[in-house]
Amino acid sequence: MRWQGGRKGGKVEDRRGMSGGAVAGGGVGVLVIALIGYFVFGIDPSQTAQLMEQTTVSSSSQEQAPVGTPEDEAGQFVDIIGANIDDVWRAELNGYTPPTTVLYTQGTNTGCGYGQAAMGPFYCPNDQTVYLDLSFWAEMENKLGASGADFARAYVIAHEFGHHVQTLTGTSAKVREAQQGARNQAEANQYSVALELQADCYAGVWAAHASEVSGGKVALESGDIEEGMKTANAIGDDMLQKRSTGRVSPEGFTHGSAAQRQEWLRRGITTGDPKQCDTFSN
Repeated sequence: MRWQGGRKGGKVEDRRGMSGGAVAGGGVGVLVIALIGYFVFGIDPSQTAQLMEQTTVSSSSQEQAPVGTPEDEAGQFVDIIGANIDDVWRAELNGYTPPTTVLYTQGTNTGCGYGQAAMGPFYCPNDQTVYLDLSFWAEMENKLGASGADFARAYVIAHEFGHHVQTLTGTSAKVREAQQGARNQAEANQYSVALELQADCYAGVWAAHASEVSGGKVALESGDIEEGMKTANAIGDDMLQKRSTGRVSPEGFTHGSAAQRQEWLRRGITTGDPKQCDTFSN
């Protein structure tokens, strides 16, 4: 993926110089649960509290340190990709306002509670902020077999920005209301799957327009779509369940199967139209 030379200014706050506290207790079982949450994209701290109840984190251990825009290559990548995603959504959505993106290590305070690296990349609607611990890129590639290509990593970021779009449009609030009225957990999970698949589709919409809003400075290159599909496959609920338990339980899906995630990412890329991302009707 081409990105160097793209516009900066993605509202990135770099907290990687801060101490985020340590995770203690829980053993291998908790680590397996954490890894499932780590790679599905879109989980926020309040949603993983029950899964991580065996884990102890002290937010008071954070050391205050200066924060600012990132200067390293990985941080610049997040900055430029975020700015490009913002430019796409400004053109696609009236009244779009950019989220903040926070880079952190291990853990950090968020508007949704204390965020941990084990939760993976997540979006907090309360403070309209995307939180990223960049170590997840290596984990995603080495532990789950996802792609390490730049576009695969950008897809993750664009997915989280997709949740921000859902907050701005009111979709997320409607889903929470629907889940509260669900007859059982399996039905509530179906709404979660639709929300996550729509964020995948929105990531594809960004990819479809990345080049045109940047004058070609940010653009997909040959093989990028295949690398994105490889990642969408690796983080499907069925693939994650197979890795953690050896069996697949569709009623427990919260983000969609590998095939579904690939389908909706591809639909966003091929149509470039947010209106084609109606996962709820489908």
